[in-house]
Amino acid sequence: MKELEILLDRRWILKSEDKELYYKVRDSIGEIRRFATEKMGCQIIENSLLVKMEKIPAIPQTFMGIEDFTSREEYVFLCMLLMFLEDKDGEEQFILSQLTEYIEANMPGTPVDWTIYTNRRRMVKVLRYAASQGLIKVTDGSDDLFMDEKSGEVLYENTGASRYFMRNFSRDIMDYTSPEDFRESDWFDVDEDRGIARRHRVYKRLLFSVGMYKNAGPEEDFEYLKYYGRRLAEDLEQNFDCQVHIHKGSAFFMMGDDCRMGSAFPGNNALSDIILLCCGKIREKVTGGLWKTGSDDRIIVEKIEFENMLKEVKAEKGSGFTKNYREMPEGEFVRELTESLERWTFIQCDENQHQVEIYPSAGKMAGCYPEDYTGGNKNEQ
Repeated sequence: MKELEILLDRRWILKSEDKELYYKVRDSIGEIRRFATEKMGCQIIENSLLVKMEKIPAIPQTFMGIEDFTSREEYVFLCMLLMFLEDKDGEEQFILSQLTEYIEANMPGTPVDWTIYTNRRRMVKVLRYAASQGLIKVTDGSDDLFMDEKSGEVLYENTGASRYFMRNFSRDIMDYTSPEDFRESDWFDVDEDRGIARRHRVYKRLLFSVGMYKNAGPEEDFEYLKYYGRRLAEDLEQNFDCQVHIHKGSAFFMMGDDCRMGSAFPGNNALSDIILLCCGKIREKVTGGLWKTGSDDRIIVEKIEFENMLKEVKAEKGSGFTKNYREMPEGEFVRELTESLERWTFIQCDENQHQVEIYPSAGKMAGCYPEDYTGGNKNEQ
């Protein structure tokens, strides 16, 4: 069901940007809604502006944030922009100074000083992200002017899509007292370990995450897989080009060549190649008896030992890296690889214990050079 796959892959489909695809998805909306609501508990929004599937994860993870953002202030500015647009009609225009004045007047706590370059740069990053998502359009001017000077103006147009950017809540969020309340808001009055809620959770964990692990969520979810795993696998494999792998302590949704849903690993880039080589080295450590897997197929090693493994990969395989990674200082190489492995949930670093927990997903794939590889440099990218 390609239309379902498209909705899982994208935030939404805007009629103004792709009218043909918009109508194609709406023609299949009945079948899509049936799968989304029955299997995943995801709401489908359709109107004259867009079609959207509300993709709320069962277990929030770091990689699910907005990759373009690097500070908490940028998320705050985005929320302020959404509040500002709430009072605007579709196709209504506004200038940047109207937005900055609104933020100045309504920002809780310390007022925003737009004479500070960092604040202007963060605001521009948020505006560019909003434009890329179809929330606003640039009608006239350039945000580079505002980046250089607080008096720089840009004319924007509200598309009307901003009202559907945030998720819908079943309760007044002002009553929430902890982050967990946001995750559980749809199931406050339901036994989450049974029936429909558990099914929704399992489907979401498989479709929205790199892997599903037994001790990273309710254990009852693996009880569901124990009894209904084969039926679930058949269901997913009928709707997508995929394979579902279910193990003792983990489960994975493995996409095929014709399946396109969000970011996938490995990507067609040098970093993915190096990560695959690292996974291969992890396998060597396990098969050689140097690293032991636990009952849940996880591996726990000292952080310094893990970093030495990354250095080994660079020393042994680095001649085949692209120039950037060949010449990268050892410390920077270790830091970038560790961050990437953690972002893809192959590992989890425990800074307090100075340990690294290696997840079973690191053993699902591995990379190596061809047998006839002589150690010369690969073509640079």
